[in-house]
Amino acid sequence: MRAEGGDVEDGEPVATSPAAPARAGQPVGPLSGPPTRPRIGDTRPAPPPPAPATPARARPARARGGNGGGNGGRARTTGRSDSDEAPPIPVTDGAPPSAGADTGQAGDARTSKRASRSGRSRGRERRGKAVGRYSICVHVRPEVTQIALLEGRTLVEHYVSRAADETTQIDGNIYLGRVQNVLPGMEAAFIDIGTPKNAVLYRGDVRYDADDVDAPTTGQPRIEEVLRAGQMILCQVTKNPIGAKGARLTQEVSLPGRFVVLVPDSATYGISKRLDDAERKRLRRIVDSVRPDGHGMIVRTAAAGASADELRDDVTRLVELWDGIASARAAATGPALLYREPAAALRVIREELNAEYRSVAIDDETLYHQVQDYVAAVNPELADRVEYYDTAEEGLPIFERFHVHEQLHKALARKVYLPSGGSLVIDRTEALTVIDVNTGKNVGKTNLEETVYRNNLEAAEEVARQLRLRDIGGIIVIDFIDMEIRENRDKVGSALRAALARDKTRTQVFDISELGLVEMTRKRVSEGLIESLSTTCTVCDGRGIVIDPLVL
Repeated sequence: MRAEGGDVEDGEPVATSPAAPARAGQPVGPLSGPPTRPRIGDTRPAPPPPAPATPARARPARARGGNGGGNGGRARTTGRSDSDEAPPIPVTDGAPPSAGADTGQAGDARTSKRASRSGRSRGRERRGKAVGRYSICVHVRPEVTQIALLEGRTLVEHYVSRAADETTQIDGNIYLGRVQNVLPGMEAAFIDIGTPKNAVLYRGDVRYDADDVDAPTTGQPRIEEVLRAGQMILCQVTKNPIGAKGARLTQEVSLPGRFVVLVPDSATYGISKRLDDAERKRLRRIVDSVRPDGHGMIVRTAAAGASADELRDDVTRLVELWDGIASARAAATGPALLYREPAAALRVIREELNAEYRSVAIDDETLYHQVQDYVAAVNPELADRVEYYDTAEEGLPIFERFHVHEQLHKALARKVYLPSGGSLVIDRTEALTVIDVNTGKNVGKTNLEETVYRNNLEAAEEVARQLRLRDIGGIIVIDFIDMEIRENRDKVGSALRAALARDKTRTQVFDISELGLVEMTRKRVSEGLIESLSTTCTVCDGRGIVIDPLVL
């Protein structure tokens, strides 16, 4: 999350290529007119659009049915490509920022003024309907909320949020913690943040003042010289607790906004490397005038085209949020939650929504209003793309209408079939995930080397998509089919890196070895898709086999 005076990608240093240019997808737009108007996914021309108006709470826009919404997936995003972020939500207020303030005539005036002042594009439209490459579907049930990201008809990312996630899905939360014990041999400390498991803080994530170091030392002080049992520290969660492991912490606190990331009490400065040189130069001039005293700032990819006023508003909002966190810290006497990341749906929309998204369909009216207010406050030009999906009126659940359900079943399978007839076999272990590439029914047309090369190219693209869709993190080993020609191995490696460039989650890929193996890592923040949708088998204890008692 840190970059001292350097290039960053949404808060993290990167060296990846930008995502491939977006292409127009099936139009999806809010419809509230007579039944003769086209439904989502219809290819018929739409009638001339009515004059734009802010949707009223009592009559939410409805997402009409159709097949254009999607049968498919995008490669996690999230590969997290470029993100659209909005201000975080304080723990003391469950409503989105400005949700109450930007209502009524005052809110309409503020929204209109903001939109006209920014001059930012509303996104592409065709015959009055929004056009974009991506869409978001949000399915809400009492016990769980599911968010699906679609690229065209393809499912590319899926998130699950449960009520119990208040102690497990805490990535980004800011706490006042108490040091329980310091382990010099591990160069780590265990911190009580009020969750069932103590979190861990490693030496490299500790911030300290040289005057606070207990003992004089040469070079970097040891962790036991910086921290002591019983000490109260401010920290932020960077990785959710997974399995028997507690959450991972950092003292380098950051607050993501729509266009910038505020790094309080820091000299950090950076601009997303995904932006072109001309835009980076323009933003650098603006940042010099809006950067707050005493705080660091990272400019996100979403700031492309943003005006100085927009950046200043974003920075001001984040500084006010930090002041509230600092006040809560001063008032706390023990371990306490100072700031909570917004609900999963709002968090995903904050990270993802931009002009390339044609729609955000939500089947819960309460959440729809929260998201509508949130988007209207921070990105008013896209507010009309947030739609309410009425399941009773449409006749199908939202995941059935957009073909998410069937794709989820395929994403849980061990075997993935490639279009040419080949396949991938994905196996998870405690230490790493192994992906085996097979030719299967792909027999080719020329020679073995060409058949294997083409199959591996196809597999490289699908591997990147599956890693993102299944949210697989940690160490990953890919067993490509052996290729004799070194040039072919290099091309497959390049194809894999290019496909992973669309993944916002940080990855590191090594060259294909002589054995045809690729070793790579993908940052793990939360449990994967399979873990979030399953429980361990009580019969085999997750091993997949049952020992024969008659033999043993």
